[in-house]
Amino acid sequence: MVPALFAAFPGTAHPLLMGTNKLAATPGLAIAAWRYASGMRMPWRIAVPAALAYSLTTIAGVYVSRSTPTVVFKLMVPLMLAAMLAYVLWKRDFGLAHAPHAGRGTGTAVAMGLAMGVYEGFFGPGSGTLLIFAFVRVFGFDFMHASAAGKLVNFAGCATAALVFGLHGEAMVGLAAGMAACYFAGAWIGAHVAIARGSRWLRGVFVVVATLLIARTAWDSVKPFLD
Repeated sequence: MVPALFAAFPGTAHPLLMGTNKLAATPGLAIAAWRYASGMRMPWRIAVPAALAYSLTTIAGVYVSRSTPTVVFKLMVPLMLAAMLAYVLWKRDFGLAHAPHAGRGTGTAVAMGLAMGVYEGFFGPGSGTLLIFAFVRVFGFDFMHASAAGKLVNFAGCATAALVFGLHGEAMVGLAAGMAACYFAGAWIGAHVAIARGSRWLRGVFVVVATLLIARTAWDSVKPFLD
């Protein structure tokens, strides 16, 4: 949604667009997290500490975002996504087996949440994909459990960012409400299909989404230099 907002409102200050995006995404992330939790066994012991830590550093990321141009970070996003995609394609069994790593608990979850929350607040696109990758790589989750935990963490960070941006009046509430309705419906359908189809299907979706995000964010990052 962030690339679409930047394309639709090229002359608008980026904090206003970021706040609109966060406000629009929060209800959909909430319903997706709830749908996963009601349809499978949510890894609460890992997801909750990660979500709380993620929310804390999301606040820091928001304030950095409000005072910093996004040009440099936009150049980094496709590179990070490309590295993740290459790793997933190289390891063909990545995310297909659910084998949580022993000894990696609350402390690791908090550290991961603290490290990744800054990105959520600062920029955001691809944060859900990054979280899924992290839960698979760090904790040994399959794509199903990684998606469930990722939605909960993503919701916590997004809601926090929406609150901070909103307190500064940086959100187009009417536009966000319309976007939220569509996001809400898509999140419900997506979570339902993911639970029905399983981790192998989710891996394929991950590859497709990551590829599209790489293409879109790469174009967005180089376009200013071509104009």
